[in-house]
Amino acid sequence: MGKGKLAKFADMAEYPHVFEYPYSVVDDVPFEMKGKWNKDFFKNDNPIVLELGCGRGEYTVGLARRYADKNFIGVDIKGARMWTGATEALNEGLKNAAFLRTNIEIIDRFFAPGEVSEIWLTFSDPQMKKATKRLTSTYFMNRYRKFLVPDGLVHLKTDSNFMYTYTKYMIETNNLPVEFITDDLYHSGMDDDILSIRTYYEQQWLDRGLNIKYIKFRLPQEGELQEPDVEIELDDYRSYNRSKRSGLKTSK
Repeated sequence: MGKGKLAKFADMAEYPHVFEYPYSVVDDVPFEMKGKWNKDFFKNDNPIVLELGCGRGEYTVGLARRYADKNFIGVDIKGARMWTGATEALNEGLKNAAFLRTNIEIIDRFFAPGEVSEIWLTFSDPQMKKATKRLTSTYFMNRYRKFLVPDGLVHLKTDSNFMYTYTKYMIETNNLPVEFITDDLYHSGMDDDILSIRTYYEQQWLDRGLNIKYIKFRLPQEGELQEPDVEIELDDYRSYNRSKRSGLKTSK
């Protein structure tokens, strides 16, 4: 029988590579690692890569296995899911993998300017009703700017046509440099060992015949970011753990 949530949270509280600072404690408990992740935790000068909304941590762990010369931090608020990747990293002795359980809305509280080199957004909820909740909105991109290196990389991997289209418009509206873009990753010729890391839900979406979209772009520090003023067709399918859309056809 698998562990229940309480047992998983008890494990996480003891894991040396897991840091827990949700909204409920962040104002009362100082976060002393900000600006010191490399010096005090990883104990090297390697680039730091974040996976925001890491879920079970498949990308955080998979990338850490492949790239010993980079440090990876998975971020999510759902600790019971995060436990899976955190436990794998601990059992495998991956010294370049850590996990931060917090709300992504306050992610800029945990990293100093220029402390992070790349961000991965893996199958984020497209948040079709409210733009400010989308992880590629100006709301979040301005927060990323506070800790990303100049022209830092952002990777978006998604099943959602809505999220993909919205992010394309964000990039076009703000003239952000694109390094790679495809609406069908596994038939794009870009199916390398990084992108072939598949999350639990990704495999289920692939089994349903959905295309996986991918965008790799850079986020410059200069310039005021603007939201795209466009209507986007909503996803017409029920995605795992997301509510079914009702009668609506487009959204801004």
